[in-house]
Order: sequence, then structure tokens, then C-alpha cells
Amino acid sequence: MKSIIIKYGLLVVATGALCLAGCRKFLDETDPSNYTEDTYFTKPEHARSSINAIYASLRDPMSGDFNGAAWTMTEFATGQAATDLGQAVNSYYIKDLHNTADNAYGENYWRNYYKGITNANLSIAKIPGINMDQAEAKRLLGEAYFLRAWYYFNLVQMFGNIPLITQPVDLKSDQLRPKQATPEEVYKLIVDDLTTAENAGLPWTDVSGKVSLGAVKSLLSKVYLTMAGYPLQKGIAYFDLAAKKAGEVLASKQFKLFDTYNDLHNPAKKNIEENIFMIQYKTQVIPGSWQSLIIPYNKNISAYSAETGGIYATADFVKSYDPADLRAKEGQFFFTEFTNQDNRNQKVDLGGYFLYKLFDVTAQTTTANSDLNWSLIRYADILLVYAEAANEVSGPGAATYDAVNQVRKRAKLPDLAGLTQVQLREAIWHERWYELCFENVTWFDMVRLRKAFNVSTKGFDNYVGHKFSYGPVLTERELLFPIPSRELRNNPNLVPTKGY
Repeated sequence: MKSIIIKYGLLVVATGALCLAGCRKFLDETDPSNYTEDTYFTKPEHARSSINAIYASLRDPMSGDFNGAAWTMTEFATGQAATDLGQAVNSYYIKDLHNTADNAYGENYWRNYYKGITNANLSIAKIPGINMDQAEAKRLLGEAYFLRAWYYFNLVQMFGNIPLITQPVDLKSDQLRPKQATPEEVYKLIVDDLTTAENAGLPWTDVSGKVSLGAVKSLLSKVYLTMAGYPLQKGIAYFDLAAKKAGEVLASKQFKLFDTYNDLHNPAKKNIEENIFMIQYKTQVIPGSWQSLIIPYNKNISAYSAETGGIYATADFVKSYDPADLRAKEGQFFFTEFTNQDNRNQKVDLGGYFLYKLFDVTAQTTTANSDLNWSLIRYADILLVYAEAANEVSGPGAATYDAVNQVRKRAKLPDLAGLTQVQLREAIWHERWYELCFENVTWFDMVRLRKAFNVSTKGFDNYVGHKFSYGPVLTERELLFPIPSRELRNNPNLVPTKGY
């Protein structure tokens, strides 16, 4: 055997020597199908495809099945979500306030959102060098700046002191193992990026789902509202900025509330009316990936083979709604019964309050292949941003009441009127909790307000010391999610999150 190895070894060497000269030209040529940063960004279509790659990172935290899904992280952290999915241990660690830096949900967000930032940085650096229509290039860059701001806005709220990377990184870059920036520095970049996007010539709406001017102004209003609160506490000046920016969205008349809550989970309503910005899905191509997670565990109601019971609302939260509130009625935001998959005339008691507002009826009953988008910003949110911010600036007023009452009218609740500033403040918070639940909004509100909703008193407790209805008590450490342990191992310049 040894002689054979030597024989073939000599053959390889000899063949290599013969080919070295004759094949030198061939070996020096570049395969045109192998793109690099320098060779790829040469055509207008390359610019568009590079922007499309930035959007892709929005989808990754949505994926899940029997192991749970990263998007549920901020829902379990509110104390208003339950689960029957025993093997999804990451859900229980967060729900029961025993979270650690090894939690896969936080690592998923960190990894994918920084991947989105990396792609955005590359597009921002390279697109200006492409010979193309300058107005189109400016619009594409506007999308890139918005998406980079979106990723950073979520990361800074979730993790606090995070690396701030704004240029493409290679193996020689001093940003390969970056240090952490302060939240103030991150928010400055977010505002700068959104201001740039605001002036990029984007249309007010985009039915294809790309970033629009409406999305930019809406996100900027949410950023200003957050900056007014914790941790930056910039106060009235930033409430004023939030009110003005949300007011521009309202004044544009480009958006409106859906007539019915069913339209919130109607694939025919993608990217229009109430849906300002969404994660895009398409049946049979990239189908929506959360349907099996939001249905009860093995109740045989669905065309999906996996019925996981991965997340649903606590009974205490649903029962805290006003009895007249349409949102809490059966088949509106929640459902407690459904038909049997094998016999649609037979009703099945689900044993809990499952999330009908996220439910794709066609996929669940027939196709098992969802065409539903996930809404990231909807008009109801911006109405309530405006109402909250305007009330903080100047107290109750006609425009403020109108904004919050639009949301209440759809819920079949009476108009608010004659309240003090403090009373209206809490009334608006109530609407945010009830209207935007299970849309990755509530926990961010809790952190910026340092408040938590008490389902028993229907008032608002201080965040630190608030007791969930099922027992655990929030501490200061739950104001952030921990920087993932894998990132700490790979980057010695990162400081672990306090308390983890």
C-alpha cells in the first residue's frame, strides 16, 4: 500500500510540473461566475439584488416549529404569553425569567440582524460607484439606510450597548472584533439613517412591499418616541418630534385602518391601507413560517402536520379586556374553538386563547402553505404613537382624541373625552397593549416606559418589581436580553450584559 501511495504521489508531482507552465495562463484567469465585492457591483441590477439581500434577514427570526421561534422572545418577556411546547426550552427560560446568554432566540436575532447590517453596509459603500440612473441609486440607498436603521433600532432596544459597524468589514478590519457603542451613539446613527432615507425620493406607499416614505416616517416617529423615554430620557423635545413625524403620516392620507380585524390576516391586504411595512412572503415560494407555532398542540384542526401549541395568550390577559371590546370576542384577535380537520362540521375546544390575528385561514384549512405577510408597522400603531406623543407635549386635544378614538371605534368602544393628561396617557397605553399585542411591540413599550400592565388591577406597575400573573417577578436585568454567549466567546472586546 505504501508503494502505491508513493507512486501516485510522484505522478501528481510530475503532472503538476508539466502543467505549471502550460496552464499558468488558465490558472491566472478569474472565473466570471465567481463574484467578489469588486466584480459584482458593476450593473444597476446588481444594486437592486444587493438591496433585496438586506430584506432577507427580516425573515429568519420568524422561522420555527417544534423548537420554538425567535420572534416569540419579546412576547414571552411580557408575561402575557403561554406555551404548551415542552421541548422549546428557550421559550420557558424567557417566560419564567430564567433567561441566559445561551438562549438561541437572542442569538438568532443578533446573528441575522447583524447579517442584515453587513449587507446594508456593503450596498451603501458600493452602489454609489455603479454607473446607473442616479435617482434610482438614491432610492435604493434610501432602502438600505432604512433597513440598517430598522436592524439597529431593534438590536439596541433588545441588547443595549452593542457594536456599531457602518463600513464593510474584512479580515484586516479593526471592526472585525468591535467594541460596544453607547445607546446614544447607536440612536444617532438610526436618526441619521432615517433622515437620509426620508430624503431619498421614495414613494409614500409601495404595494410590492419595498421600503416607502410612509414606512420611513413611521419608523422615525417610533424612534423619537422611544428616545423620549428610557434609557435616553430625552423628554418633551422628542415627544414633540415623534408627534410631528407621526402627524405627517396621518396628514398624508395614504393609510387607513382596516374595516375589520379579519383584514389583519388577509393575504389580499398585503402592503396596503393599514399595513405600512411588512415582511414579505409568497405561497409556494417563501411561505409564511409561523402558522404551526400559533395553533394548539395536536388538536387536529389544521392542514399542517405540525401542531405545536408554541405560543398563545394567557387567559388573564384576554379576560382583562373590556367585555364590550370587539378585539377580545371569539374569532377576532383570539380564538378558543375551531373545526376538526377531518370533519369541518365538528367543533374542537382548543383549551386556550390562541392567536387568530396571526392565523392564515386558507393555509390552516387546506394548503398548509401560507401566503400571509408579517406586519412590522401598521397604521394603528402610528395613530397611537401620535396620540401618546401629542398628549405628552400639550395634553388632551381634539387631534389627540381623534387618533386614539379611531382605534377604539373599530373595537366598538366609546370615544374617550374629558380626561386629564395623566388619565389620557394611561388610556392610550391601554390601547397599545390591547391593539398591538403579539406583534413584537409590547415588550419594547414596557422597556421605554419602565411600566408593565397589571391584568388584575388593569393599571400599570413599575417594570422592576412587576409580578406576572403566573408568578415570576421582573428585575432590572430583564430590561435587556443578554448578548449571546457565542458572540462573547468570538469577540473578547464585548462586555457581558449586566445580570447575565
